[in-house]
Amino acid sequence: MTTIDLNRVAVFVRVAEAGSFTAAARQLAAPVSSVSRAVSHLERELDVRLLHRTTSQLTLTEAGQQFLRRMQLLIGEAEEAARAVASFAAAPSGVVRITAPSNFAVPHLSGLMSALVQLYPELQIDLNLTNRTVDMIAEGVDLAIRGGILGDSTLVARKIAGGELGVYAAPAYLRRRGRPRRPAELVRHACLSYRGRNGKFPWRLRGPRGETTIDVSGPLVSDDMGFLCDAAGSGIGLALLPIEVATPALRAGSLVRVLPRYRYEGGGIYLVWPSQKLVPARVVVVREFLIDRLSRLFKSHSA
Repeated sequence: MTTIDLNRVAVFVRVAEAGSFTAAARQLAAPVSSVSRAVSHLERELDVRLLHRTTSQLTLTEAGQQFLRRMQLLIGEAEEAARAVASFAAAPSGVVRITAPSNFAVPHLSGLMSALVQLYPELQIDLNLTNRTVDMIAEGVDLAIRGGILGDSTLVARKIAGGELGVYAAPAYLRRRGRPRRPAELVRHACLSYRGRNGKFPWRLRGPRGETTIDVSGPLVSDDMGFLCDAAGSGIGLALLPIEVATPALRAGSLVRVLPRYRYEGGGIYLVWPSQKLVPARVVVVREFLIDRLSRLFKSHSA
């Protein structure tokens, strides 16, 4: 057997649930003969008897009981899918819960959220800005923006941008302390460090001569890249920052890139969502909007 007629499966489920061909035919607004014929054809396709038929009673065989249980789930999911697809015909509405790192929001999300709610005025965006890794299932979050290297999970992830980081400093700092020409010179500079979930972020820089790890030190450690970007812009030290975070300050002239031939290769920026067979229409439109707009935004940053 390679295929079965799902229309006949739906008729069989209706017959089994109704308890008779006559009752099922009434519900389906179809002749009893057509209903009976559909079930008979299905049994021939499966090469197994699903129903015991007598003049007064209709009962399921053991095979029919197993088949019914599985097909009820299939038919139920098909009906739910039809309802979800039908909801696309109407304007998406309701709450969509999103989480993102706090340092990501100011340079990127405020404008996007404004555009999103203008496109879909019936939506309500519940945005949780935090640097902790949110348990999306337990906390009922629909979408998450995450950076770095993702761990194994049942979540679905779509990569939005690469994860390259570079070394940046304020022009005033470089006038005062000089510009490092090689990674080894960073040990003599005030370096602002990021503290992640696994501790202090290492400065592993890859360049023309391969990769080197520098044991940097300095006056400030923080778990917020946006704060480190602002701190570097104030002139107190150098910072290893994601290009996407540093680009606005770079364009404004408050930061310049140091050692431009060297970079840290991070994991990337991702849009993540729970692995569900059926995703509400309101979440789908927000997901596709963010994938499109963020991809374009980061592409323009790298240009």
